[in-house]
Formats: sequence, structure tokens, C-alpha cells
Amino acid sequence: MKVAEGTIGRVFILRLEDGERLPDCVEEFARQRGVSRAFCALVGGIGGGRIVTGPKAGPDGETATPIVPVLTALAGAQEVAAVGTLFPDADGRPKLHMHGAFGRDETALVGCIRPGIDIWTIGEFVIIELKGLDMTRRRDPATGFELLCDS
Repeated sequence: MKVAEGTIGRVFILRLEDGERLPDCVEEFARQRGVSRAFCALVGGIGGGRIVTGPKAGPDGETATPIVPVLTALAGAQEVAAVGTLFPDADGRPKLHMHGAFGRDETALVGCIRPGIDIWTIGEFVIIELKGLDMTRRRDPATGFELLCDS
């Protein structure tokens, strides 16, 4: 386990509007406002996009190596509740890592929004800035994931 201790800075509430795309619009907002590290939450609706719903399995049923993401399309308006973190990548750009639960009728999916989702009608997004931390996202050669590491 790696641990870092910080404090809470500014708090932002964003009313995302129909057609705005996550993670792009939040990462751009963070760049404009100088938010490099934050805890984030989302409630609202999405109208489409793709999410990562896990790694592909190899022939033995275990996770394939190298790790290959399973991309799942979200069609039509769906409810969403999601949480995530925002930390800078190796180039200093804020990167949102957010997982959410998506549902319509009696069907639900859970996954990572990194490939991109579009807001449907309204998305309430909370950003709680984290101060006093120096962690960044660095690509791990073994997994290909951008993991939080000390700067």
C-alpha cells in the first residue's frame, strides 16, 4: 500500500449539460482552473458512449496478457452514479479516473468512463480539490495502466 496525506482545497459543483463529453470537459475545466488533484462524483444521465467493463479473458479463462480492455457501448439514455479521482499524468495534464454504475429499465452495467460518455440532459458533477499531495499517474509497463505514484 502506498499512502499520501493531504487536505481539502476548493470545492466545485458543475452542472454538465446535454451532449457534454466526459472525461474531456472535466479535464479541460481542471486545466483552466488549476485543479490538478481531486476527488470527483457524478449523478445524472448519460446518452451514450463507451465504458471499460473489464479485461479480456485468455484461453484459460484468466485475464489475458497483455491486458486488453473490454469496451462496452452504452446506447440510449441511462441513469449514472459515479466516483473517481483526478491526478496529473506524466506530462502534468489532469486525468480523470472514474468508475460508474449505468442503468436503464432492468439492465445495469458498471465500468470505467475513460473511453468517453456523453451527458444526457443533466449531469451534476462535484470536484473536491485535494491539496498537499504530489502523486501523479504513471504508466506501469507490466499492466499498461496509469497508476498513482509519488512524483
